[in-house]
Amino acid sequence: MPALYVKGVFTALLVGVIAGVASSIPSGRVHDGVVIAAVFVVFVVVSLRGYTRRMRTTYTITDRRLTIGTGLLYRNLHEARLEHVQNVNARQTILERLLGVGTVHFDTAAGVGYGFTFRGVSDPGEIARTVDDVLCHHRRLRLRL
Repeated sequence: MPALYVKGVFTALLVGVIAGVASSIPSGRVHDGVVIAAVFVVFVVVSLRGYTRRMRTTYTITDRRLTIGTGLLYRNLHEARLEHVQNVNARQTILERLLGVGTVHFDTAAGVGYGFTFRGVSDPGEIARTVDDVLCHHRRLRLRL
């Protein structure tokens, strides 16, 4: 998500410059209203796109499985049993650290058929630690039996 908004800012700036140049051609001066309207339209489009992307993706972690649900009008559901998770990795770019979000990737055992990556989640390190704790607890229980 942060990449979407960074691209949106640069796109808005580019569209603002193009609108300024285009508005100055007929009269020789930049029309502020045209530039502001163009930048505002890009801002609204990027904001709606980000909101829609956030609303169409749901991440769920239970003590038994990981689930990624996507879609607004229809839903795709991808699940993996927690026992198939082999590694949990959290990653944050500099921008993501500033925004307090990041990515958590779950390496799953062969045969699950779907890579699990939670993108744009709050406190990815805490999510990784929590899932790792649950995995360790489940493995200890299996070893005792």
